[in-house]
Amino acid sequence: MPHNAAVKARILIVDDHPIVRQGMAMLINREPDMQACCDAGDIQQAVQANRKCPHDLATLDLSLVGVSGLELLKRFRFEFPELPILIISMHDEAVYAEPALRAGARGYLMKQVATDTMLRAIRQILRGEIYVSDSMNARMLQRMMQGSNENSPVSCLTATEFEVLHLIGLGLGTSEIAEKLVRSVKTIESHRANIKRKLNLNTSTQLTHFAIKLVSPTGGVADGGLAEVIE
Repeated sequence: MPHNAAVKARILIVDDHPIVRQGMAMLINREPDMQACCDAGDIQQAVQANRKCPHDLATLDLSLVGVSGLELLKRFRFEFPELPILIISMHDEAVYAEPALRAGARGYLMKQVATDTMLRAIRQILRGEIYVSDSMNARMLQRMMQGSNENSPVSCLTATEFEVLHLIGLGLGTSEIAEKLVRSVKTIESHRANIKRKLNLNTSTQLTHFAIKLVSPTGGVADGGLAEVIE
C-alpha cells in the first residue's frame, strides 16, 4: 500500500453492472489514499486492464454474465499472483467465503454492507491482511475449534467441484462447463457424480435445484437448507 496520500493505491473494479462499477468508483475516488483507475465488465477486459496498468488491488464480483467469478479469480491468480483480490458479491458469505479464500482471494464482502465497510476491507487487504466479516470470522473459528463442517454443506467439495456446482447454478450445461473450464465432458460428468454423492443428492434434478438455490442471493443453503433443496 502507498506510504502517503500522494501515491494512491490503484484499484481495479470488476463487475458486469456499469452502475455498480460507477458507484464503487465514485466512493473509492473520494478517498485520499486510493483511486479506481480502471474497471471491467468481463474476464477479457479485466485481464487486459491489469496488463496495461498493474493495480494494487482488484475487487471482483462472483456473478459475471456467462462465467463464474471463481474462474476469473483463478486466472488472475495464475497471471498476476501478486495482485490481492477482494470478492464483493451478493452471494451468501457463509457458503462462498471459504471457497473464495481457498481459491486465492484475500477477502470476501457481501454487497449489502455499508460503504465504509468496503473501504475498510480494501485498506485491510492492502496492508497484507485478510478480510471477512466479524460474523464470518466467528463462524470459521467456531468450526475450526469444534472440528465440524456442519454449517457448510459444500465444504466437502473440492475447489473444482464447487466451481462446477456454481456454474450449474448459473444455468450452464455440462458441455458449456467443460468448455469454460477447459475440461472434457467426461471429466465434468465425473465431477457432477462426485458432487451428488458428497451432498447426498439422488438425481440431476436435485443437483440443479441445489445449485440454483446456492447461487441465489436468498439461497439459505448455508444453515441447514440442504434438506429443503432435496425435498
